[in-house]
Amino acid sequence: QVQLVESGGGLVQAGGSLRLSCAASGRTFSSYGMGWFRQVPGKEREFVAAISASGGSTYFADSVQGRFTISRDNAKNTVYLQMNSLKPEDTAVYYCGRRSYYSSTYYYEAGYDYWGQGTQVTVSS
Repeated sequence: QVQLVESGGGLVQAGGSLRLSCAASGRTFSSYGMGWFRQVPGKEREFVAAISASGGSTYFADSVQGRFTISRDNAKNTVYLQMNSLKPEDTAVYYCGRRSYYSSTYYYEAGYDYWGQGTQVTVSS
């Protein structure tokens, strides 16, 4: 069983920064792509960013391109989401997920098999 634990959320003013972390259990972390999604009440979970197993490829939603970066430390079984120039519309619960080994996509929820419990990010105007 894989466990993913997010941390680093909080309240920040518009224009500020936060770094989210997602720590994974298990010995096969480096074999899987990882992704970040976010969700606001009443809406579907939406893709934010993803990173390949090696860290050599990254993917971003248009809404965060140029403001967010994703990275991973396979020695620490951790993936990070650095969020800069935050906007009120970035307010959401942020979830990290492990991409299924045979998934063909990074962009859709269905391509992930494990999720963390989420961490709240609130950006005030």
